[in-house]
Amino acid sequence: MALSPKKVTLISSVGERFEVEEEVALECQTVKLMIEDECADGDITTLDVSGKILGMVIGYCKKHVESNKSGDSTAVKTELKAWDAEFVEVDTDQLYHLLLAANYLNIPRLLELLFQTVVDIIRGKTPEEIREVFGIKNDFTPEEEAEFR
Repeated sequence: MALSPKKVTLISSVGERFEVEEEVALECQTVKLMIEDECADGDITTLDVSGKILGMVIGYCKKHVESNKSGDSTAVKTELKAWDAEFVEVDTDQLYHLLLAANYLNIPRLLELLFQTVVDIIRGKTPEEIREVFGIKNDFTPEEEAEFR
């Protein structure tokens, strides 16, 4: 009889609880260190991550753990790449919060995917277009902006 996988409860910034397999939680280096250093008793609070974003991050980690178990075939890699591409099809606010969560939880693969997404969004755009996409206010005076150009 197989033992059931060990579970960890991740708690969002507002107290939402997500019970996940430890293997999935260990994708987050911050969580991994807490478990290894015995700083957690099975409940880990993610102070800076909302429930919606934490749910998305857990989904990402779970998909990658499952994919790793499926092997290293070209078909598995292609399917995972397509899944990742769909995962990052979010608005800029969600993208921003996913970046913060991936950084806070220290998930290198997710950070790389999200940074590449930002690069793809801004590639070929003018500073004005980038400001518009990300809702950034131009706080330079015309003189300061001319100096930079």
